[in-house]
Amino acid sequence: MPRSPRTAPSWALLLRLLALLRPPGLGEACSCAPAHPQQHVCHSALAIRAKISSEKVVPASADPADTQKMIRYEIKQIKMFKGFEKVNNIQYIYTPFDSSLCGVKLEANSQKQYLLTGQILSDGKVFIHLCNYIEPWENLSFLQRESLNHHYHLNCGCQITTCYTVPCTISAPNECLWTDWLLERKLYGYQARHYVCVKHVDGTCSWYQGRLPLRKEFVDIIQP
Repeated sequence: MPRSPRTAPSWALLLRLLALLRPPGLGEACSCAPAHPQQHVCHSALAIRAKISSEKVVPASADPADTQKMIRYEIKQIKMFKGFEKVNNIQYIYTPFDSSLCGVKLEANSQKQYLLTGQILSDGKVFIHLCNYIEPWENLSFLQRESLNHHYHLNCGCQITTCYTVPCTISAPNECLWTDWLLERKLYGYQARHYVCVKHVDGTCSWYQGRLPLRKEFVDIIQP
């Protein structure tokens, strides 16, 4: 489960941590735990809409012995959804150069806009990697765009559990079951794109899709 947003350590230390956490035998692979878009926003330090102006490979630290590299993306920030209390206008974001450390490849010098979530390091730099929620803006549904302003932030007290097999049941009143993988064999399916896990006044949580009724198969899968 993603951790709560905190001010992250320096990027050089973060790169070393990513290297240490790399699964044995997967030296060239980036492995991330699945998370619903709502979870990504709740557990990230910031969320912004931006265009990528340019990119440059830079050293990860001032230490000559450190051979790690970073990609520095210069961005044009269009809107900030989260992170106001830590940063203002963001000019650069950083990601590992090495794809096995979950480095993110973004299109620079194009009209493409992105939703970017990530961490804010102790030196104020913004750090992103493949385990963050990073999507072309045009791929987001209307509900996802709307929820970036309101629903995601207001319902971070809900717990979203990924269902891989049946039976898959709720274990706490503030829990929603995420069934995209079970029903569609992909993570970011219909439920991720069109539903928000909403907390009610009695402390319980359930899926919400604007004015439309909840699809029955999303409520609770008990029988195989």
